[in-house]
Amino acid sequence: MYVVLAPWVVHSTYSLLVKDEKQRDLSTFLILPFLVWRMVHNQIWITLSRYRTAKGNGRIVDKGLEFDQVDREREWDDQILFNGLLYYLACYTLRGASHLPLWKTDGMVMAMLIHAGPVEFLYYWLHRALHHHFLYSRYHSHHHSSIVTEPITSVIHPFAEHISYFLLFSMPMLTLVFTNTASVGAMVVYVTYIDFMNNMGHSNFEVVPKWLFAIFPPLKYLIYTSSFHSLHHTQFRTNYSLFMPLYDFIYGTTDKASDTLHESALKREEETPDVVHLTHLTTPESIYHQRLAFAYLASKPYTSKWYLTLMWPLTAWSMVLTWIYGRTFIVEANRFQKLKLQTWSIPKYTIQYFMQSQKVVINTMIEEAILDADRKGIKVLSLGLRNQEEELNIYGGLFVSRNPKLKVKVVDGSSLVVALLLNTIPKGTTQVLLRGKLTKVAYALVFSLCQQNVQVATLHEDDYVRLKKSIKGSETNLTFSKSSTQKIWLVGDELSEEEQLKAPKGTLFIPYTQFPPKKYRKDCFYHCTPAMLAPPSVQNIHSCEDWLPRRVMSAWRIAGIVHSLEGWNEHECGHTMNDIDKVWDSTLQHGFQPLQVQVKELAKCY
Repeated sequence: MYVVLAPWVVHSTYSLLVKDEKQRDLSTFLILPFLVWRMVHNQIWITLSRYRTAKGNGRIVDKGLEFDQVDREREWDDQILFNGLLYYLACYTLRGASHLPLWKTDGMVMAMLIHAGPVEFLYYWLHRALHHHFLYSRYHSHHHSSIVTEPITSVIHPFAEHISYFLLFSMPMLTLVFTNTASVGAMVVYVTYIDFMNNMGHSNFEVVPKWLFAIFPPLKYLIYTSSFHSLHHTQFRTNYSLFMPLYDFIYGTTDKASDTLHESALKREEETPDVVHLTHLTTPESIYHQRLAFAYLASKPYTSKWYLTLMWPLTAWSMVLTWIYGRTFIVEANRFQKLKLQTWSIPKYTIQYFMQSQKVVINTMIEEAILDADRKGIKVLSLGLRNQEEELNIYGGLFVSRNPKLKVKVVDGSSLVVALLLNTIPKGTTQVLLRGKLTKVAYALVFSLCQQNVQVATLHEDDYVRLKKSIKGSETNLTFSKSSTQKIWLVGDELSEEEQLKAPKGTLFIPYTQFPPKKYRKDCFYHCTPAMLAPPSVQNIHSCEDWLPRRVMSAWRIAGIVHSLEGWNEHECGHTMNDIDKVWDSTLQHGFQPLQVQVKELAKCY
């Protein structure tokens, strides 16, 4: 669709720049900026809606979103591009549709009157017709597949419906064209009004204050609310109006719960979760993969996209902004059994965690998040990604030592990570090679493997010496080897390309850190970072956690959830760890499942 618009964009730009002043048409040239504005406007509503529904204040429907809805609504910009194509066609074929002035007040007034009269009336009856079983099953049911609506739900319709809606909404614009009262301002304001009301009505949080109707009671017939239209998506047979509930009142189709739901949604306060997972931004482009940003990108495992490089000015600006000023923000909210879960993010990028000048700032942000969670009565806070680095804060132990009266339990998830890795290594394995930065997880992993009589080899002598000191009594199974014949490699952050090239063909690389290694070998296999499949009962999962597959959670995040479910009353951070077997059994009992290494991969490892 973007390519289809290209000839029109080129021609309108060429005409503006090359033709003489009398032939130049600014109004046609402005169609492209107008389409961009519509996309930006819609994205603002998407971000605002997802942020507000994650916080919980003003939320209308509690049911969660799922990936199938995100996939169904991924092409929300198609209708804008389709409209853009029709705008260009009108400008080049209809007399009076081009060379428009910037503003005409009489045209704006006429557009509003036509909308309030014929458009709203005809839409009401068209909408009721679409709910007849014949049309509903063939067309409108696609839109109503989304019980919990998002702003972009408003434009998700079959093509035939798009045509009917465009014809309906073009009535005011065509009238202005044919009466020579059209202007750029009137067109922009009218379509922006349609987008605004459409997005607001499908946003799943209430934004229209009650006092507005108290000051001017007739307004309730002229402006709908988010809760008013939400009832249409949950009850189906009420509240058919477009933006003006007047016709629902006239024809007796107003839902009786409209006022009650509006009041209850407005009274709803910010939700306090039981468990918080504290993460951070990764690469500069990761801002676009956040749940609050581009919905479709967030629904896929993170991979770099070439077209995001075109947005480098915005990317650079966001990095500067977070560098100078930034506050921890809510990314996501979920439910599991009786627990309310939230994910918070530190507005810092991975590269900043390696800068000495940023360490104090980052630790301050993490500590403030922990103290905020403590004040709110949150039970458990788990540390994700580099928020628990040893050099940064001693695996989170720094915050517990500074604040000994903390009621919120700080969890680094190391015991579950070790348990998961031990159960990820293929059964029957007798030797592995460990290469990477030695961490709390690495030491515990090597100790457990040596106790199970699995030979653990290292490529570097200093790693061998440090590990040997930490596993006294089982050091006979630890070896230092310059060769690398092992086909199971446990790898950490400092694994280099040169070291990967030493691995034999068919080697299986299993990361023990939160960041996946760079893949330099096409003849080897790379398991994902420690993570597990979430149970079906975990609600509202419709975005991927960084590079992990759909409905897969990192072990560090799961550890905090299990910690709260079991009611364990101690921290798991610093140099302390929980019982590995106990944590593993509890995790499995709550329905989390390990990701299996593919059978084909195992076969090639031996």
